[in-house]
Amino acid sequence: MTGEPGAPHGHGVYLHVPFCRHRCDYCAFATWSDRDGLIGRYMAACRADAARLAPLLPPVTSVFVGGGTPTRVAPELIGRVVAELPIGPDAEVTVEANPEDLDVDRAGGLRVAGATRISIGVQSVVPHVLRALGRRHDPESVPRAVAAARSVGLAVGLDLIYGAAAETVADWAASVDAVLALRPDHVSAYALTVEQGTPLAAARDRHPDDDDQADKYELVTERVEAAGFEWYEISNWARPGQRCVHNVLYWTMGEYTAIGCAAHGHRNGRRSWNVRSPERYIDAIEAGVDPTAGDEVLDRDARRREARQLSLRTDRGIPVEALAPGDRSELAALLEASGDRLVLSRSGRLLANEVALRLR
Repeated sequence: MTGEPGAPHGHGVYLHVPFCRHRCDYCAFATWSDRDGLIGRYMAACRADAARLAPLLPPVTSVFVGGGTPTRVAPELIGRVVAELPIGPDAEVTVEANPEDLDVDRAGGLRVAGATRISIGVQSVVPHVLRALGRRHDPESVPRAVAAARSVGLAVGLDLIYGAAAETVADWAASVDAVLALRPDHVSAYALTVEQGTPLAAARDRHPDDDDQADKYELVTERVEAAGFEWYEISNWARPGQRCVHNVLYWTMGEYTAIGCAAHGHRNGRRSWNVRSPERYIDAIEAGVDPTAGDEVLDRDARRREARQLSLRTDRGIPVEALAPGDRSELAALLEASGDRLVLSRSGRLLANEVALRLR
């Protein structure tokens, strides 16, 4: 059961691959750059966990393999995990990738493993901006990765990050235009955020500026939508028919199962998360122990409130009654009517958190 009436139904699986070549300066995810020796045991544990969970799952409509860097592991290891799941017809299977890792052989291996789409972390095409983010790939690797994915029939999503201290508006425009020139199926553009404990957090002179990020959001919105992409979530645009099914499941409070360390799941109003480190996850699975580290259950009102907060971020918007009449009037410039629902206007997307605070 989803939190929003009329929301898409389905069941997703999130598979976490925590291995990286190095950690980017802004990253606070559960990733490690010194644990590659665990890859074999870890992926075997994920496969065993998938086999354990499979009889409990409905047909899976989407799988998202994230990280970390999933392309650090051999495609066949991912395929063995996916093969244990009750994959439904026309299911979406997305794998995140670094551009420098994706050649024709690896892309082909991912296709054989069941992948239907690839999400490539471009972030920027400007070398000094990549350095400011702690990224190490060559911008020239991006078109090569896109060509490799396309050659084996994978849909292509390209991800960008804006707001690095070293990035000018002209730099950002160059990145947006370069991505659009590659004619992807999906574009994501995320504002750089400062996460506690990261190198970025420790360097206050590198923190992003709100006004600068607002200008860059307006730029990407204008150019991506002019190129024929549909906006469907604050940071995401897709060509018709190419929305990310798995992420839509998150934004509609759908249900999904967690596989891997630090992975989160949601079912029947219960959120759960697995033990954080790969060692603890491997030990649990090899010992036949449930790897769940904790959970929480939201009551009906909390679920409805959260469902509205998430839906506000999307082109589904919120029911009119989610805002008091006075708030609807005061926030009129930030919202547009769509039948019996209210959807953020383009300017409203910049102030989504302000609108969310008024939700009933």
